[in-house]
Amino acid sequence: MIGTAAELEQLATKVLVKAGTSEPVANSVAKALVRANRDGLNSHGLARLAAYSAQVRAGKVDGSATPAVEHLGSSAARIDANDGFAYPAFDIAIETIVAMTKQSPVAGIAITNSHHFGVAGHHVERLAERGVVGLVFGNSPAGIAPWGGSRPLFGTNPIAFGFPRGGEHPPVVVDLSLSKQARGKIKLAADEGRAIPEGWALDAEGNPTTDAAAAMAGSMLPMGDAKGAALVLAVEIMAAAMTGAHFGYEASSFFDDKGGPPRVGQFLVGFGPGPLSGGSYEQRIELLLAAVLDQPGTRLPGERRLSNRKRSDSEGIEIADDLYDWMQSAIS
Repeated sequence: MIGTAAELEQLATKVLVKAGTSEPVANSVAKALVRANRDGLNSHGLARLAAYSAQVRAGKVDGSATPAVEHLGSSAARIDANDGFAYPAFDIAIETIVAMTKQSPVAGIAITNSHHFGVAGHHVERLAERGVVGLVFGNSPAGIAPWGGSRPLFGTNPIAFGFPRGGEHPPVVVDLSLSKQARGKIKLAADEGRAIPEGWALDAEGNPTTDAAAAMAGSMLPMGDAKGAALVLAVEIMAAAMTGAHFGYEASSFFDDKGGPPRVGQFLVGFGPGPLSGGSYEQRIELLLAAVLDQPGTRLPGERRLSNRKRSDSEGIEIADDLYDWMQSAIS
């Protein structure tokens, strides 16, 4: 099935409202999911809608939660997502950071009692589109064991950077899941009965596996091996210890309606690049990017995502027929 972003957002909103989500929250969630599909990031898109809806119905997510903002000064705040979806908290956080960086060149927001926050890069991209350099840390339910261990303690713990550019150039966005592959991709493979490449994950006994279902029951391998595992730990501290949220091993799954709210955390930082660079940021970043692109065979991060977005805008967003059929049946 192929539809426009507006059509799919409207349908996804109806599905979430039918499950018990308030319309403003459903709108925020639907926009985020469809944006993922628009960029070709389907594992973080409407494929999540069934799990999200089930969690609202089960009370694992409060579909009507209103994030509570506590200002900690002129350049810092704490947002309690109140066991609701992360997206409304990020809507507030982004507006707050943009306002703060007009007064101070550095601003930070801790988000606690949160949920899956989708494509990490989209949040910092929204900041970069407003002229703010963004950095976000997020933790997630346990899927990675400490290096040398066998029991998962940490999530795949994404980290993303967004860098504004001048003129008509889109921001440079660097978005990394700290596992060798995003857990959502393995979950999607498990749901579709597909194998995964060797080297992505271990089974519950710690053996390498290409069985996606066995990988979901086991642990993910960190990118960069021991160095990546250290970075996973650092992000866990930034996203959970710094926000007072659950650690990955304390959080319930994003993929089902079992257990209580996950209550994970995210930490969002914004920088005003003009003041910090003495007014030279735009010139300097363009000089650097030109040097990168001057070498044959190079490209900037996110080019594939932007290409997918352009194609979706001109040709429509394609989703699986069975997913579309489920969405239609969910609102009937």
